[in-house]
Amino acid sequence: MKITKVEALEEKAKNIRLDLLKEIYYGKSGHPGGSLSCVEILTVLYFNEMNIDPKDPKADSRDRFVLSKGHASAALYATLAERGYFDKDDLITFRHIDSPLQGHPDMNKVLGIDMTTGSLGQGLSVANGMAMASKMDSKGYRVYCLLGDGEIEEGQIWEAAMTSSKYKLDNLCTIVDCNKLQLTGDTNEIMDINGESVEQKFRSFGFNTINIDGNNIESVMSAFSVAEQTKGMPTAIIARTTKGKGISFMENNPDWHGKALSDEEYELAIKELE
Repeated sequence: MKITKVEALEEKAKNIRLDLLKEIYYGKSGHPGGSLSCVEILTVLYFNEMNIDPKDPKADSRDRFVLSKGHASAALYATLAERGYFDKDDLITFRHIDSPLQGHPDMNKVLGIDMTTGSLGQGLSVANGMAMASKMDSKGYRVYCLLGDGEIEEGQIWEAAMTSSKYKLDNLCTIVDCNKLQLTGDTNEIMDINGESVEQKFRSFGFNTINIDGNNIESVMSAFSVAEQTKGMPTAIIARTTKGKGISFMENNPDWHGKALSDEEYELAIKELE
């Protein structure tokens, strides 16, 4: 059953944030900043937007999701567990050598994952293939692909974007998590693709574009609704987010791109969220 009340979705988002921090803390490694920034996007996708059923995770008719920014796996695992794909107790095995919950998502090890990802820049190409297959086979499912704003510095993204447009993949929705930070600093300083240029680039490549506050549940819901109604072209949602969202000492701090929390930091973070 889809959740339609904003307050209930916000509660789910809080649970997901708590769980992804637990994963990274017990795993002693991970990427908290970019995982926290995309929580509202994943929450709306899995609890309000996508046609999915945890009891039938491989149904042909299900909508597909590709986490192209695969290093944000902690957020995806926490979302899948919250949705009922596997037991939440498994989350504390994150990144352990014998755990299926590896640092990047593996479709062969975890139910609910539609594509193995990790090498940045490749997810949109895969999503194109899924969307084309849906049309060719008249399956009717939609495909969603989450990119990072640092990731779209990869040239393959733009080759894939041309393909999305050429084949008029209106069943494809790309979301760019624009948190303005990547591993070594500000995306504007490393490769100036932020500001208005992200939206302009996707529009120039033939996408319907929607610019939103990606950490606002209502804005995310509205954007997906518009994307569903768009015909004849793919949609790119430019989601303005905050890296490390929800934890004061992590927000907008590139140091938290990829490191684990100490005991003291974990306690402070959990206290803030609760």
